[in-house]
Amino acid sequence: MSCLGIHFSLSDSEVDHLLRIGDDGRRLHYFRESIEPLYVAEHPERIAESGTAWDAMHRALAEGTLSGEGRYPLNHVVLGGTSLYAGDDFVMRLKARNQVQDVARVLPAMTHSEFHRRYRAIPTTDHAFIVNNEEFDETWRRFEGVRSFWLRAAEEGRYVLFTANGRIEPSSSL
Repeated sequence: MSCLGIHFSLSDSEVDHLLRIGDDGRRLHYFRESIEPLYVAEHPERIAESGTAWDAMHRALAEGTLSGEGRYPLNHVVLGGTSLYAGDDFVMRLKARNQVQDVARVLPAMTHSEFHRRYRAIPTTDHAFIVNNEEFDETWRRFEGVRSFWLRAAEEGRYVLFTANGRIEPSSSL
């Protein structure tokens, strides 16, 4: 999959502004023109880049699927939450503060061996990545960064917005 994923830790006012924008296209434009460049340039500590590993990460945490299946709160680490954009060329999934707290409570218990077990259980048919040791190592490395990000977002009482740019394959749609 060629979609690049990034988590953002957002403030109340940023979320309020995003939610007040009623049109998906305008919401995406605002995000890309205002929030994303600001965070990349001035608040890199409030983002976690997962590259293309977000797909495998989500599937490992959501019992092998890219859909909303899986158990809460692990299924909210990447794709769970409220969709803020309905197009098939971009993903914007918002997690409320209470969901951020729930996710942050369970992530410290995710061990390398448990994540590896979950990763190895991903079905090999409906995605573009290869389930192998090299891909696992990259996914685990990205997961460790995402986990640290979530813990900080929860500590600061912030929202989390996951984004992925590019087209998601139809066979693995949300």
